[in-house]
Amino acid sequence: MSHPHDRTPWEFLDDRAQLASAPERPRRVVTYVQAGAALWDHGIRPAGVFGSPHDDETTADPAKTGRLPMGDVPYLGAGAGLDVGTLLAAEPDLLVAVTYGGSAVYAIAPETAKHLEEHVPVLALSVAADRGLTGIRERFAELAHALGAPERPEAAHELDAAEGLFRAAAASAGDIRITAVSSAGPDQVYVARPHTWSDLTALHALGATLPEPPDGPGINWHTTTWDEVISWQPDIVLTDARAHAGPTDPALAGRTRLLPWNPELPPSPDAHARFLTGLAEALRDAARSRK
Repeated sequence: MSHPHDRTPWEFLDDRAQLASAPERPRRVVTYVQAGAALWDHGIRPAGVFGSPHDDETTADPAKTGRLPMGDVPYLGAGAGLDVGTLLAAEPDLLVAVTYGGSAVYAIAPETAKHLEEHVPVLALSVAADRGLTGIRERFAELAHALGAPERPEAAHELDAAEGLFRAAAASAGDIRITAVSSAGPDQVYVARPHTWSDLTALHALGATLPEPPDGPGINWHTTTWDEVISWQPDIVLTDARAHAGPTDPALAGRTRLLPWNPELPPSPDAHARFLTGLAEALRDAARSRK
């Protein structure tokens, strides 16, 4: 997955309105794992990836790595185990992170990010819901192309097909309800507020029914009990598959369809097509069960 090395000066304006620049096109790119998974789908091999404070310091969360070949891509740590020395030891000439808005770089402590920028260009792309799933995906494609990745019309066609498949499944499913949750343990669960998640907002735009949980203090999540979620009688429950999420209540499993959900879905057409295709099948199954 290597590309011809472009020796002209390289620049990219990130979503913090900061210009990342290098004397030539970066070849060794270290990334946050979500960004790395997206770039891999475009044909860019990261020189290393790192996790968030939620992640294990020594092992990448398989829910987040997408199709990254983690046997070949070094995992550089997360949280307290992530420092300037570890990241620079991978000899990056660009570091790609994500941001949820504003100037903050997600997963890297502010002091660490400040010191890194003294040694290597740091670029952050927004994965905030207000960018929209399409907008997030397009920005990562733009970066991939700037790093030398070719255009991939076949991936765009596959995504178009997956969106059509999901739209048709949602139309035939009627009021089949989808709820997304992240377990906090046996006595507590976080229920996603769909309008604050780019992937869930996209499902709604394609015709799916995603009821809003009750109003409350949480911006992204409604905190409640498993009994309350069960009382809503959802048809499909997307369960947070990341390693730091707790187990799903067994009582829920016997009452609804459970599908693994990665709230940090790699922002690539490939990952989005797989997500939509799997959910379209679940919608069709749920609709058939009602007949």
